Amino acid sequence: MNSHPDSASVLPSKDLVILGGGLVGMTLALAAAKQGITSHVVEREDPADLTAEGVDGRASAISAASWNLFANIGLGDVLAPLGCPIESIAVTDQHKPGRIDFRPKANEGTLGRMYSNRDIRLALFEAARHEPNIAWHTKADVVKRERGPHGVSATLSDGRVLPGNLLIGAEGRRSPTREEDGIGLVAWDYHHTAIVTALAHDRPHDNVAWEIFYSAGPFALLPLLDLKTPTASGRVHRSALVWTVPTKDAAGVKALSDGTFVAEIEKRMQGMFGGIELIAKRMAYPLTYQNATRIVGDRLALVGDAAHGMHPIAGQGLNLGLRDVGALVEVLAESMRLGLEPGDAQVLKRYENWRALDNFTTMSVMDGIVRLFGVPGRTASAVRRLGMGAVQRMPSLKTFFMNEARGLSGQLPGLLR
Repeated sequence: MNSHPDSASVLPSKDLVILGGGLVGMTLALAAAKQGITSHVVEREDPADLTAEGVDGRASAISAASWNLFANIGLGDVLAPLGCPIESIAVTDQHKPGRIDFRPKANEGTLGRMYSNRDIRLALFEAARHEPNIAWHTKADVVKRERGPHGVSATLSDGRVLPGNLLIGAEGRRSPTREEDGIGLVAWDYHHTAIVTALAHDRPHDNVAWEIFYSAGPFALLPLLDLKTPTASGRVHRSALVWTVPTKDAAGVKALSDGTFVAEIEKRMQGMFGGIELIAKRMAYPLTYQNATRIVGDRLALVGDAAHGMHPIAGQGLNLGLRDVGALVEVLAESMRLGLEPGDAQVLKRYENWRALDNFTTMSVMDGIVRLFGVPGRTASAVRRLGMGAVQRMPSLKTFFMNEARGLSGQLPGLLR
Protein backbone atom coordinates (compact mmCIF):
# COMPACT_ATOMS: atom_id res chain seq x y z
CA MET A 1 0.00 0.00 0.00
CA ASN A 2 1.32 3.44 -0.91
CA SER A 3 2.05 5.39 2.31
CA HIS A 4 2.37 8.72 0.49
CA PRO A 5 -0.73 10.92 0.61
CA ASP A 6 -2.79 11.07 -2.55
CA SER A 7 -2.13 14.46 -4.20
CA ALA A 8 -5.89 15.04 -4.23
CA SER A 9 -5.87 14.88 -0.42
CA VAL A 10 -3.21 17.60 -0.05
CA LEU A 11 -5.02 20.92 0.39
CA PRO A 12 -3.67 24.32 -0.70
CA SER A 13 -0.87 25.59 1.55
CA LYS A 14 -1.54 28.38 4.10
CA ASP A 15 0.79 30.61 6.11
CA LEU A 16 -0.33 29.09 9.43
CA VAL A 17 -1.61 25.67 10.51
CA ILE A 18 -3.42 26.35 13.80
CA LEU A 19 -4.19 23.24 15.84
CA GLY A 20 -7.07 24.15 18.18
CA GLY A 21 -9.97 26.40 17.21
CA GLY A 22 -11.07 27.52 20.68
CA LEU A 23 -11.23 31.09 22.00
CA VAL A 24 -7.50 31.78 21.53
CA GLY A 25 -6.92 29.72 18.37
CA MET A 26 -9.83 31.24 16.49
CA THR A 27 -9.02 34.78 17.66
CA LEU A 28 -5.51 34.23 16.30
CA ALA A 29 -6.85 33.04 12.94
CA LEU A 30 -9.15 36.09 12.63
CA ALA A 31 -6.52 38.59 13.76
CA ALA A 32 -4.02 37.09 11.29
CA ALA A 33 -6.61 37.12 8.49
CA LYS A 34 -7.13 40.88 8.96
CA GLN A 35 -3.39 41.27 8.18
CA GLY A 36 -3.70 39.12 5.04
CA ILE A 37 -2.19 36.05 6.75
CA THR A 38 -3.90 32.80 5.76
CA SER A 39 -4.50 29.78 8.00
CA HIS A 40 -5.82 26.26 8.31
CA VAL A 41 -7.66 25.92 11.65
CA VAL A 42 -8.24 22.39 12.98
CA GLU A 43 -10.83 21.77 15.72
CA ARG A 44 -11.71 18.33 17.10
CA GLU A 45 -15.19 19.33 18.30
CA ASP A 46 -18.33 20.22 16.38
CA PRO A 47 -18.91 24.01 16.65
CA ALA A 48 -22.63 23.34 17.16
CA ASP A 49 -21.81 21.25 20.25
CA LEU A 50 -19.40 23.86 21.62
CA THR A 51 -22.02 26.62 21.38
CA ALA A 52 -25.08 24.63 22.49
CA GLU A 53 -26.97 26.11 25.46
CA GLY A 54 -25.64 24.87 28.78
CA VAL A 55 -22.53 23.08 27.45
CA ASP A 56 -20.04 25.64 28.79
CA GLY A 57 -21.39 27.70 31.67
CA ARG A 58 -18.12 29.55 32.17
CA ALA A 59 -17.78 33.31 31.93
CA SER A 60 -14.59 35.25 31.26
CA ALA A 61 -13.44 38.68 32.39
CA ILE A 62 -12.25 40.43 29.24
CA SER A 63 -9.70 43.14 30.06
CA ALA A 64 -9.69 46.53 28.37
CA ALA A 65 -6.72 45.46 26.22
CA SER A 66 -8.46 42.22 25.15
CA TRP A 67 -11.59 44.21 24.33
CA ASN A 68 -9.46 46.43 22.07
CA LEU A 69 -8.26 43.28 20.27
CA PHE A 70 -11.83 42.06 19.65
CA ALA A 71 -12.86 45.53 18.45
CA ASN A 72 -9.81 45.78 16.16
CA ILE A 73 -10.63 42.48 14.43
CA GLY A 74 -14.22 43.53 13.76
CA LEU A 75 -16.15 41.91 16.63
CA GLY A 76 -16.87 45.10 18.59
CA ASP A 77 -20.41 45.67 17.28
CA VAL A 78 -21.44 42.06 17.87
CA LEU A 79 -19.93 41.75 21.35
CA ALA A 80 -20.60 45.23 22.76
CA PRO A 81 -24.23 44.60 23.82
CA LEU A 82 -23.44 41.16 25.30
CA GLY A 83 -20.83 42.09 27.92
CA CYS A 84 -21.43 43.40 31.44
CA PRO A 85 -19.05 46.23 32.39
CA ILE A 86 -16.88 45.69 35.48
CA GLU A 87 -16.90 49.14 37.07
CA SER A 88 -15.07 48.15 40.23
CA ILE A 89 -13.49 45.19 41.99
CA ALA A 90 -13.97 44.58 45.73
CA VAL A 91 -11.42 42.37 47.50
CA THR A 92 -12.16 41.19 51.04
CA ASP A 93 -10.88 38.66 53.55
CA GLN A 94 -14.05 36.87 54.72
CA HIS A 95 -16.09 40.12 54.69
CA LYS A 96 -14.02 41.45 57.61
CA PRO A 97 -12.94 45.13 57.83
CA GLY A 98 -9.97 46.15 55.67
CA ARG A 99 -11.20 45.50 52.15
CA ILE A 100 -9.80 47.03 48.95
CA ASP A 101 -11.97 48.70 46.32
CA PHE A 102 -10.52 49.15 42.84
CA ARG A 103 -12.59 51.79 41.07
CA PRO A 104 -11.17 53.76 38.11
CA LYS A 105 -11.78 57.49 37.70
CA ALA A 106 -14.77 58.51 35.60
CA ASN A 107 -12.67 59.25 32.48
CA GLU A 108 -10.67 56.00 32.63
CA GLY A 109 -13.34 53.57 31.44
CA THR A 110 -14.17 50.24 33.04
CA LEU A 111 -11.82 47.57 34.40
CA GLY A 112 -13.13 45.13 31.81
CA ARG A 113 -16.30 43.31 30.75
CA MET A 114 -17.79 39.96 31.75
CA TYR A 115 -18.81 37.65 28.91
CA SER A 116 -20.22 34.18 28.80
CA ASN A 117 -17.72 32.01 26.89
CA ARG A 118 -20.58 30.88 24.67
CA ASP A 119 -21.24 34.43 23.41
CA ILE A 120 -17.56 34.95 22.51
CA ARG A 121 -17.46 31.58 20.73
CA LEU A 122 -20.59 32.35 18.71
CA ALA A 123 -19.13 35.69 17.57
CA LEU A 124 -15.76 34.14 16.64
CA PHE A 125 -17.27 31.20 14.77
CA GLU A 126 -19.70 33.38 12.81
CA ALA A 127 -16.84 35.70 11.75
CA ALA A 128 -14.65 32.71 10.77
CA ARG A 129 -17.36 31.33 8.46
CA HIS A 130 -17.21 34.51 6.37
CA GLU A 131 -13.41 34.96 6.35
CA PRO A 132 -11.80 33.84 3.06
CA ASN A 133 -8.31 33.72 4.64
CA ILE A 134 -9.41 30.94 7.03
CA ALA A 135 -9.88 27.28 6.04
CA TRP A 136 -11.78 25.81 9.00
CA HIS A 137 -11.66 22.03 9.56
CA THR A 138 -14.07 20.88 12.29
CA LYS A 139 -14.73 17.44 13.83
CA ALA A 140 -11.19 16.68 12.68
CA ASP A 141 -8.48 14.69 14.46
CA VAL A 142 -4.80 15.28 13.72
CA VAL A 143 -2.94 11.97 13.36
CA LYS A 144 0.42 13.32 12.19
CA ARG A 145 2.37 16.56 12.49
CA GLU A 146 5.42 17.20 10.32
CA ARG A 147 7.91 20.07 10.35
CA GLY A 148 10.82 20.40 7.98
CA PRO A 149 13.21 23.01 6.57
CA HIS A 150 10.67 24.17 3.97
CA GLY A 151 7.33 23.98 5.78
CA VAL A 152 4.94 22.10 8.04
CA SER A 153 1.90 19.88 7.62
CA ALA A 154 -0.87 18.31 9.68
CA THR A 155 -2.47 15.08 8.49
CA LEU A 156 -6.10 14.50 9.50
CA SER A 157 -7.66 11.11 10.29
CA ASP A 158 -9.59 11.20 6.98
CA GLY A 159 -6.30 11.44 5.03
CA ARG A 160 -6.39 15.15 4.18
CA VAL A 161 -3.04 16.90 4.52
CA LEU A 162 -2.93 20.58 5.52
CA PRO A 163 0.37 22.19 4.49
CA GLY A 164 1.66 25.52 5.77
CA ASN A 165 4.68 27.52 6.84
CA LEU A 166 4.26 27.67 10.64
CA LEU A 167 2.58 25.22 13.03
CA ILE A 168 0.74 26.70 16.02
CA GLY A 169 -0.23 24.72 19.13
CA ALA A 170 -3.44 26.18 20.53
CA GLU A 171 -5.05 23.00 21.86
CA GLY A 172 -5.10 23.99 25.54
CA ARG A 173 -3.31 22.71 28.62
CA ARG A 174 -2.78 19.16 27.37
CA SER A 175 -1.38 20.28 24.02
CA PRO A 176 -0.19 17.17 22.12
CA THR A 177 1.82 19.46 19.83
CA ARG A 178 3.80 20.78 22.81
CA GLU A 179 4.32 17.28 24.19
CA GLU A 180 5.42 15.88 20.81
CA ASP A 181 8.10 18.57 20.55
CA GLY A 182 9.40 17.61 24.00
CA ILE A 183 8.77 21.08 25.48
CA GLY A 184 8.92 20.82 29.26
CA LEU A 185 6.56 22.31 31.82
CA VAL A 186 7.12 24.03 35.13
CA ALA A 187 3.96 22.79 36.84
CA TRP A 188 2.30 22.16 40.18
CA ASP A 189 -1.12 21.24 41.49
CA TYR A 190 -2.93 23.66 43.81
CA HIS A 191 -5.00 20.73 45.15
CA HIS A 192 -8.06 22.92 44.66
CA THR A 193 -11.00 22.67 42.28
CA ALA A 194 -13.10 25.54 40.91
CA ILE A 195 -16.86 24.97 41.08
CA VAL A 196 -18.37 27.20 38.38
CA THR A 197 -22.04 28.12 37.92
CA ALA A 198 -24.38 31.12 37.62
CA LEU A 199 -26.79 32.64 40.13
CA ALA A 200 -29.86 34.85 39.91
CA HIS A 201 -30.33 37.19 42.88
CA ASP A 202 -32.73 39.78 44.31
CA ARG A 203 -30.45 42.82 44.47
CA PRO A 204 -28.39 44.30 41.59
CA HIS A 205 -24.63 43.70 41.64
CA ASP A 206 -23.96 47.34 40.59
CA ASN A 207 -21.29 46.06 38.13
CA VAL A 208 -18.96 45.13 40.99
CA ALA A 209 -16.78 42.00 40.80
CA TRP A 210 -16.26 40.46 44.24
CA GLU A 211 -13.22 38.40 45.29
CA ILE A 212 -13.90 37.05 48.78
CA PHE A 213 -11.03 35.10 50.35
CA TYR A 214 -11.69 32.22 52.72
CA SER A 215 -8.93 30.02 54.13
CA ALA A 216 -10.34 27.06 52.14
CA GLY A 217 -10.09 29.06 48.88
CA PRO A 218 -11.31 32.18 47.01
CA PHE A 219 -15.00 32.77 46.35
CA ALA A 220 -15.62 35.06 43.35
CA LEU A 221 -18.88 36.68 42.23
CA LEU A 222 -18.64 38.23 38.77
CA PRO A 223 -21.30 40.56 37.32
CA LEU A 224 -23.33 39.44 34.30
CA LEU A 225 -26.02 41.31 32.36
CA ASP A 226 -29.55 41.02 33.71
CA LEU A 227 -31.69 38.19 32.36
CA LYS A 228 -34.06 39.22 29.57
CA THR A 229 -36.72 36.85 30.97
CA PRO A 230 -37.14 36.67 34.79
CA THR A 231 -36.72 33.32 36.52
CA ALA A 232 -39.82 31.51 37.84
CA SER A 233 -39.30 33.36 41.14
CA GLY A 234 -39.10 36.74 39.33
CA ARG A 235 -35.34 37.38 39.60
CA VAL A 236 -33.46 39.11 36.75
CA HIS A 237 -30.11 40.10 38.31
CA ARG A 238 -27.36 37.53 37.83
CA SER A 239 -23.71 36.80 38.53
CA ALA A 240 -21.19 34.11 37.65
CA LEU A 241 -19.83 32.17 40.62
CA VAL A 242 -16.33 30.67 40.86
CA TRP A 243 -16.06 28.89 44.20
CA THR A 244 -12.67 27.32 44.94
CA VAL A 245 -12.74 24.27 47.20
CA PRO A 246 -10.07 21.74 48.26
CA THR A 247 -10.01 18.96 45.65
CA LYS A 248 -10.70 16.34 48.36
CA ASP A 249 -14.08 18.08 48.97
CA ALA A 250 -14.95 18.86 45.32
CA ALA A 251 -16.92 15.68 44.52
CA GLY A 252 -18.99 16.16 47.68
CA VAL A 253 -19.72 19.82 46.91
CA LYS A 254 -20.71 18.97 43.34
CA ALA A 255 -23.00 16.19 44.59
CA LEU A 256 -24.91 18.43 47.05
CA SER A 257 -28.60 18.90 46.32
CA ASP A 258 -29.43 22.29 44.78
CA GLY A 259 -31.00 23.43 48.07
CA THR A 260 -27.98 22.51 50.18
CA PHE A 261 -25.58 23.97 47.61
CA VAL A 262 -27.49 27.28 47.60
CA ALA A 263 -27.48 27.31 51.42
CA GLU A 264 -23.67 26.92 51.42
CA ILE A 265 -23.33 29.80 48.93
CA GLU A 266 -25.68 32.02 50.97
CA LYS A 267 -23.53 31.39 54.06
CA ARG A 268 -20.48 32.73 52.22
CA MET A 269 -22.34 35.66 50.61
CA GLN A 270 -23.80 36.82 53.93
CA GLY A 271 -26.92 38.24 52.31
CA MET A 272 -25.06 40.72 50.09
CA PHE A 273 -27.41 40.19 47.09
CA GLY A 274 -30.53 39.09 49.00
CA GLY A 275 -32.17 35.81 48.00
CA ILE A 276 -30.40 33.69 45.37
CA GLU A 277 -31.08 30.71 43.09
CA LEU A 278 -29.06 28.50 40.75
CA ILE A 279 -29.63 29.16 37.04
CA ALA A 280 -26.90 26.99 35.48
CA LYS A 281 -25.48 23.54 36.03
CA ARG A 282 -22.41 23.16 38.21
CA MET A 283 -19.07 22.45 36.51
CA ALA A 284 -15.79 21.52 38.19
CA TYR A 285 -12.26 22.33 37.01
CA PRO A 286 -9.07 21.18 38.81
CA LEU A 287 -6.67 24.09 39.37
CA THR A 288 -3.02 23.81 38.41
CA TYR A 289 -0.12 26.04 37.45
CA GLN A 290 1.84 25.25 34.30
CA ASN A 291 4.31 27.27 32.27
CA ALA A 292 6.08 25.90 29.18
CA THR A 293 9.88 26.09 29.40
CA ARG A 294 9.81 27.59 25.89
CA ILE A 295 6.98 28.67 23.59
CA VAL A 296 8.67 28.21 20.20
CA GLY A 297 10.47 25.41 18.33
CA ASP A 298 11.43 24.72 14.71
CA ARG A 299 8.54 26.24 12.73
CA LEU A 300 6.41 26.01 15.90
CA ALA A 301 4.76 28.53 18.22
CA LEU A 302 2.53 27.95 21.27
CA VAL A 303 -0.29 30.28 22.31
CA GLY A 304 -2.81 30.41 25.16
CA ASP A 305 -3.14 27.51 27.58
CA ALA A 306 -0.76 25.37 25.51
CA ALA A 307 1.94 27.86 26.63
CA HIS A 308 0.70 28.72 30.14
CA GLY A 309 -2.11 27.78 32.51
CA MET A 310 -2.82 29.66 35.71
CA HIS A 311 -5.17 29.94 38.69
CA PRO A 312 -8.39 31.82 37.74
CA ILE A 313 -8.08 34.08 40.81
CA ALA A 314 -8.01 37.34 38.83
CA GLY A 315 -9.48 36.06 35.56
CA GLN A 316 -6.25 36.69 33.63
CA GLY A 317 -5.82 33.31 31.89
CA LEU A 318 -7.71 34.08 28.68
CA ASN A 319 -6.36 37.65 28.63
CA LEU A 320 -2.79 36.33 28.76
CA GLY A 321 -3.58 34.10 25.77
CA LEU A 322 -5.04 37.05 23.85
CA ARG A 323 -1.84 39.01 24.51
CA ASP A 324 0.03 36.08 22.92
CA VAL A 325 -2.24 36.49 19.88
CA GLY A 326 -1.58 40.24 19.59
CA ALA A 327 2.19 39.84 19.87
CA LEU A 328 2.43 36.90 17.46
CA VAL A 329 0.28 38.55 14.78
CA GLU A 330 2.26 41.80 15.02
CA VAL A 331 5.60 39.96 14.74
CA LEU A 332 4.36 37.86 11.80
CA ALA A 333 2.83 40.79 9.89
CA GLU A 334 5.92 42.99 10.25
CA SER A 335 8.31 40.17 9.31
CA MET A 336 6.27 39.05 6.29
CA ARG A 337 6.23 42.64 5.00
CA LEU A 338 10.05 42.44 5.08
CA GLY A 339 9.94 39.22 3.06
CA LEU A 340 10.58 36.75 5.90
CA GLU A 341 8.60 33.51 6.25
CA PRO A 342 6.22 33.07 9.21
CA GLY A 343 8.25 30.04 10.32
CA ASP A 344 11.61 31.85 10.24
CA ALA A 345 13.59 31.21 13.44
CA GLN A 346 14.36 34.90 14.05
CA VAL A 347 10.65 35.76 13.71
CA LEU A 348 9.75 33.16 16.35
CA LYS A 349 12.58 34.27 18.64
CA ARG A 350 11.15 37.79 18.61
CA TYR A 351 7.73 36.45 19.61
CA GLU A 352 9.22 34.40 22.46
CA ASN A 353 11.32 37.29 23.79
CA TRP A 354 8.31 39.63 23.72
CA ARG A 355 6.04 37.24 25.63
CA ALA A 356 8.53 35.75 28.12
CA LEU A 357 8.58 38.56 30.70
CA ASP A 358 4.84 39.31 30.63
CA ASN A 359 3.90 35.63 30.97
CA PHE A 360 6.34 35.03 33.80
CA THR A 361 5.46 38.23 35.70
CA THR A 362 1.69 37.83 35.47
CA MET A 363 1.76 34.17 36.44
CA SER A 364 4.16 34.74 39.34
CA VAL A 365 2.03 37.56 40.77
CA MET A 366 -1.17 35.47 40.53
CA ASP A 367 0.54 32.46 42.10
CA GLY A 368 1.83 34.68 44.93
CA ILE A 369 -1.67 36.04 45.63
CA VAL A 370 -3.11 32.50 45.74
CA ARG A 371 -0.48 31.45 48.26
CA LEU A 372 -0.74 34.63 50.36
CA PHE A 373 -4.50 34.35 50.77
CA GLY A 374 -4.35 30.58 51.28
CA VAL A 375 -2.48 30.82 54.61
CA PRO A 376 -5.00 29.81 57.29
CA GLY A 377 -5.42 31.23 60.79
CA ARG A 378 -6.44 34.47 62.47
CA THR A 379 -2.95 35.96 62.52
CA ALA A 380 -2.51 35.49 58.75
CA SER A 381 -5.97 37.00 58.17
CA ALA A 382 -5.13 40.02 60.35
CA VAL A 383 -1.83 40.59 58.52
CA ARG A 384 -3.57 40.35 55.13
CA ARG A 385 -6.25 42.83 56.15
CA LEU A 386 -3.60 45.22 57.45
CA GLY A 387 -1.84 45.03 54.06
CA MET A 388 -5.12 45.47 52.17
CA GLY A 389 -5.94 48.53 54.27
CA ALA A 390 -2.55 50.01 53.37
CA VAL A 391 -3.14 49.39 49.64
CA GLN A 392 -6.59 51.00 49.95
CA ARG A 393 -4.88 54.21 51.13
CA MET A 394 -2.24 54.26 48.36
CA PRO A 395 -3.71 55.54 45.06
CA SER A 396 -0.52 54.89 43.06
CA LEU A 397 -0.44 51.22 44.09
CA LYS A 398 -4.14 50.83 43.32
CA THR A 399 -3.57 52.37 39.86
CA PHE A 400 -0.75 49.87 39.23
CA PHE A 401 -3.04 46.93 40.09
CA MET A 402 -5.89 48.37 37.98
CA ASN A 403 -3.60 48.74 34.96
CA GLU A 404 -2.56 45.10 35.44
CA ALA A 405 -6.23 44.06 35.55
CA ARG A 406 -6.93 46.06 32.39
CA GLY A 407 -3.96 44.48 30.63
CA LEU A 408 -2.55 47.94 29.89
CA SER A 409 0.93 47.54 31.42
CA GLY A 410 4.13 46.63 29.60
CA GLN A 411 4.80 46.75 25.85
CA LEU A 412 1.38 46.26 24.26
CA PRO A 413 0.91 44.93 20.71
CA GLY A 414 -0.84 47.37 18.37
CA LEU A 415 -3.98 45.19 18.17
CA LEU A 416 -4.49 45.54 21.93
CA ARG A 417 -4.24 49.31 21.98
